Amino acid sequence: MAKVIAIANQKGGATKTTTAIALAAGLQLRNKETLLIDTDPQCNASDTYQAQIEGVATLYDLLSQGEPVKNTIQHTDIGDIIPCDPLLSEAEKILSKTGKEHILKKAVTPIRNKYDYIIIDTPPALGVLLLNALTFADTVIVPITAERYSLQGLSQFMETVNAAQEYTNPNLTISGLLLTRYNGRTNLSKEVAEGMPQIADQLNTIVFDTQIRESVATKEAQALRKSLYSHAASSTTAKDYLAFVDELIKRGI
Repeated sequence: MAKVIAIANQKGGATKTTTAIALAAGLQLRNKETLLIDTDPQCNASDTYQAQIEGVATLYDLLSQGEPVKNTIQHTDIGDIIPCDPLLSEAEKILSKTGKEHILKKAVTPIRNKYDYIIIDTPPALGVLLLNALTFADTVIVPITAERYSLQGLSQFMETVNAAQEYTNPNLTISGLLLTRYNGRTNLSKEVAEGMPQIADQLNTIVFDTQIRESVATKEAQALRKSLYSHAASSTTAKDYLAFVDELIKRGI
């Protein structure tokens, strides 16, 4: 039975997609059968995976048309993905029936035992797609960039998580906070890192030991639509994300 992990933070630019792709691809490298679900209508993860959107069944069809989940999974060089669709930018209108927060969980559960992990890349805004992800997930990983305004909106995000725990998913947990775009040579990065344990205590969670350093290889891999590991396995960011994968496995997440 797959462990379902949502990569979420309501703040834009929080490296959610980068983290989701790196985690999914890294788990594949560790011989874990992994499925990535792209619930962000920007479709950036789907683009990196070089997934098709036109003329095929996507997450849109799964959620709004009742398409069987097996028909929406694409097998790519990076790994398996259920791609998003820009049509889901209208998700609030499309998914309006009673129980709308449970549609993703109900739709994907039939293939859950075929994977070790299901990773969900989430949109940056509160809405029905994020609520679907939180309702389906076993746990949440919150990426936080080492930048001045990175912690803004975190309290609002926690209200969303608490609402999901109360109304749709009482077993949902927060596995931890992941510091990304870290640069140990700057005072700002050090300040953010030093302040995170206090924030984690308030959220009843932890700060992961692994810190993700920034490198140009990340943007290069995105531009080339490749996995970070296949493009620049020796880059600091690739090494850090793979170390994070190992930390998750060691922690039993």
